[in-house]
Amino acid sequence: MALRRRTMVKLWLGAGMVAGLGGLAWLAERRIELGPTDGAGFYRVPWPFPDDAWPPGRAWTGNDLDVYVRLKRDICSDCEGGVVTDEAVDRAVDIDYLDPRLAPVGPGGRVRITDLFGRSRLYRHKMRYGALRWAEGIVVSHNCDLIVAIVDGNMADPAKRKVAHRFLESNTVQVWVNKQLEGRLIGDTPAAPQAR
Repeated sequence: MALRRRTMVKLWLGAGMVAGLGGLAWLAERRIELGPTDGAGFYRVPWPFPDDAWPPGRAWTGNDLDVYVRLKRDICSDCEGGVVTDEAVDRAVDIDYLDPRLAPVGPGGRVRITDLFGRSRLYRHKMRYGALRWAEGIVVSHNCDLIVAIVDGNMADPAKRKVAHRFLESNTVQVWVNKQLEGRLIGDTPAAPQAR
C-alpha cells in the first residue's frame, strides 16, 4: 500500500513537471514569434502604411503604444529653424494614415528628442469599436531632413507620453535613424517629393 502511494505521488509530480515544461515551451515559442524586444518592452512589427513617395519607416509596438518612425529627406523648408508650426506638423506626419477623420486636440508644442528639436501635436480619433484614442505626431529636423514619428495610444496621459518619448530616444530607434541618415550619399540631392 505504501508503495502505491509513493508511486502515485511520483506520477502526479511527473505530470505536473511535464505540464509546467509544456507551458514554458509555449511561452518561449510565443516570445520568439513576437521577435526580440528592447529593454522597454517594444518589439518590431511590419510597416503598416501603404507605399507613397517616401521610403517606408520602422514600426514598433509595446506598452499599449504603436510607434511609427520614418525619415523624410530634403523636405524641411527652414533648414535652420526646423519645424515650428502646427501646420508643418500636420503636413509632415501623415497622421491621416491612422484614420482620415483624425482631428487635432489643440495647439502643439515644442519638443526635443535626443539633441534634435521640433514640434509635436496631439490628435484624437475613434477606434473601430467607437472608443476614443489619442495619437501624437512628432517632427524633428536634422539639417534639411525630417524625422517623423506617430505614436498611437493613450497619448493624452503624461505617463504614456513619457514612455513614448523615452522609447524614441532609445538605442532601438536611434540606431535605426542614424543608419538612415548615414545611408545618404554625400552630395546626393535628389528632387524631394512634396509633403502632403
